[in-house]
Amino acid sequence: MNQQLGVENARRLDQEDGLSRYKAEFHIKEGSIYMDGNSLGLLSKRAEQSLLQLLESWKEHAIDGWMKGEHPWFNLSERVGKQMEPLVGGKDGEVIATGSTTVNLHQLTASFYSPSGSRTKILADELNFPSDLYALQSQIRLKGLKPEEHLKLVKSRDGRFLDEEDIVDAMTDEVALIVLPAVLYRSGKILDMERLTKEAHNRGIPIGFDLCHSIGTIPHKLHDWGTDFAFWCTYKYLNGGPGATGGLFIHEKHFKKQPGLGGWFGSEKDKQFDMDISPTYAQDAGAYQIGTPNVFSLAPLIGSLELFNDVGIERLRTKSLKLTAYMMDLIQNELEDYGFTIGNPKDESRGGHIFLEHPEAARICKALKAAGVIPDFRKPNGIRLAPAALYNSFEDVWETVQRLKTIMEHEHYKLFTNEREVIA
Repeated sequence: MNQQLGVENARRLDQEDGLSRYKAEFHIKEGSIYMDGNSLGLLSKRAEQSLLQLLESWKEHAIDGWMKGEHPWFNLSERVGKQMEPLVGGKDGEVIATGSTTVNLHQLTASFYSPSGSRTKILADELNFPSDLYALQSQIRLKGLKPEEHLKLVKSRDGRFLDEEDIVDAMTDEVALIVLPAVLYRSGKILDMERLTKEAHNRGIPIGFDLCHSIGTIPHKLHDWGTDFAFWCTYKYLNGGPGATGGLFIHEKHFKKQPGLGGWFGSEKDKQFDMDISPTYAQDAGAYQIGTPNVFSLAPLIGSLELFNDVGIERLRTKSLKLTAYMMDLIQNELEDYGFTIGNPKDESRGGHIFLEHPEAARICKALKAAGVIPDFRKPNGIRLAPAALYNSFEDVWETVQRLKTIMEHEHYKLFTNEREVIA
């Protein structure tokens, strides 16, 4: 094997890696290599500590925890949103931690989708995560329209990627709103958000992006690009924990826009407990909150986001590109005889994961788990491997490919059925 791809070189790369010390900040099961951070990130010790701190504040202060303690609950959504601003390129007040991916999409669609005249359609794409499409269909029905007529999906030419020319061509006079993913969840392809925002605005169409597979792994400049809105989860690359509170971005040009779905936590803070019948909404992204924040789903983010602010998204992106490039080199060198196809972009338009295609993908994923590597299966034939810059090493990547090679050499995957588990 090429010496540059051997384990000694992997160890040398780890020694030279300025971020390698952060791996010790995470709880990692001994003997396990975790490559599923694009589905659920690992627990960090800082996230664990901030959750325990919030539990302690409940125990110590009871109802007074809303205003007392190290992390008062009343402004917690705003404070966590502030921590996320650098990750999306937001200005002061443009980011709030609230809801979940789908709830926030419902809120934003209800706020920005105003079909009238010939502009009645929502433009999306057929490769997006289905939950987004379910929400958009629901919002169309709430307007008294038919999703099969008013949800316009950009088709993929190859089943992996979207051609941005096709997206731009679909921005016709019948489109009232555009919702697209920043990174395609299967293939990891990054869309040019700046260009697509400009093209949409040139046609008078508001546009928003789903950042679930981009936040925490690639830089964004949403404010500078003029993007109208964005939404995301925090349990993948941000390591906020299962069901962690989501986030949304509203460009400051929309601060006076009334949210489509009103709720008392969208009020101006000093007026919230006036209990007036008519709301006075906050003059920033906070207006798009609906109900009382889930304090214990916010709590781990306090500690987790400290890590991101310590490191900076540019350094994380640099390491992520190196990890995935190294993994692709190993795959091409070590696994060329076993029928794998690399289905993600090989240039820097890839996100944070590798997408391997193989006819036996489901059973290979099961064999990897049995061998101590945690991957992610996507039907019908996809294996996602996500070396996370904060807690995966180059040696982890090397060892993952070696275990995969052993599985293929000895056909260990044939011990398993080629069907996905209940949760893929």
